[in-house]
Amino acid sequence: MRILELTPAAERKLLRSRRQADARTQMISARIVADVRKRGDAAVFAWTRKLDRVSLDAESVWVTPEECEDALRAIPRGLLRAIDHAARNIRRVARRQRPSEWSFEPEPGVEVRQRVQAMESAGCYIPGGRYSLVSTLLMTSIPAQVAGVKQIVVASPKPGVAILAAAARLGIDRVARIGGAQAIAALAYGTESIPRVDKICGPGNRFVTSAKRLVSGDCSIDMLAGPTEAIVFGSKGDPGFIAADLLAQAEHDPDAVSMFVTTSAKLGRAVAGEIARQMRALAKENPARTSIPRNGAVVLAKNAGAAVRFINRFAPEHLTILESEARLEPELRSAGSIFLGRWSAQTFGDYATGTNHVLPTAGAARAGGGLSTADFVNCVTVQKISPEGFRALAPVARELAEAEGLAAHARSIEVRR
Repeated sequence: MRILELTPAAERKLLRSRRQADARTQMISARIVADVRKRGDAAVFAWTRKLDRVSLDAESVWVTPEECEDALRAIPRGLLRAIDHAARNIRRVARRQRPSEWSFEPEPGVEVRQRVQAMESAGCYIPGGRYSLVSTLLMTSIPAQVAGVKQIVVASPKPGVAILAAAARLGIDRVARIGGAQAIAALAYGTESIPRVDKICGPGNRFVTSAKRLVSGDCSIDMLAGPTEAIVFGSKGDPGFIAADLLAQAEHDPDAVSMFVTTSAKLGRAVAGEIARQMRALAKENPARTSIPRNGAVVLAKNAGAAVRFINRFAPEHLTILESEARLEPELRSAGSIFLGRWSAQTFGDYATGTNHVLPTAGAARAGGGLSTADFVNCVTVQKISPEGFRALAPVARELAEAEGLAAHARSIEVRR
């Protein structure tokens, strides 16, 4: 892994390293989305056959309940217990995240309340290219269930046995064998076989992310959760632990970004060496599945303040703060999810703490957080004005309407006097 000094030029280069949808990606995604809007099922099945080498029709596109039940019986009991444990924690956190209803009077005669209602439908995109991510099924569908969403549609190319078993365990009966930009378009606009949904959630590669951006004007999306990003920050720590966290996130996607930010050149060199050693060990265990963190770096900052400023500008998806820098946690305000201390492996957040692993990338963490129950509800405000409240608010509303030149607004007050 390369070692870089945090100069202004290096920072600019690192901030550009997160691959947004390039021109070719946007062009391909736009072509697929437009085709699905025009031809529906025919386009979805044609692109699936071309890109995923899977032949589907209106019947085979859906996983049958029998397949899910067979998968549930087939998976190892240990894996089923792990799914249940993770689901339990995700559900507990999701319940805490649900917005609350309230009612009060800001002044006499004026009642204001918030009503929280679930969306009717949601589409959960589960990546299935390099890996079949059962954990993402849990992270997307459970918050939707806790919110009260009635129809949950799962889209996943070549869903694995664990995904089907988890779907059965959660009571999800709509799993479509489609992925990529064609799946996003089908969920956004609907086809003869795939129902249109109110919101699409879930991470994906740059084609999926580009498609979500394209459809976002017509269908709500959670966020542009593109290729994974991870930063570990500290001046003291175990090089083995640090390297393992960075490699864990790098294996998600060739476009993933993994960086160790430190003020210690000695520790930086140790981490770079440890990454090389662990890479060799991983290659021996499974050479076909090992990812080289081509967007990785050890970043040497001249002091802690410079490191904090860079991390906040980068706004990583995952951020580990080691004990040596724990005091700086309040200053690190831009991250999708934060992990404190050497024992808080980022992998725990991916699977089991109950916090969501669908997180903002490409700097979006400066303005938003991870997927939650709040993403699947509408908070509707309701107001009721009594005669007493009318008398108090009428002159206020009339004055403001007249100042803005909106005569009809003012008249709607006057006719009630």
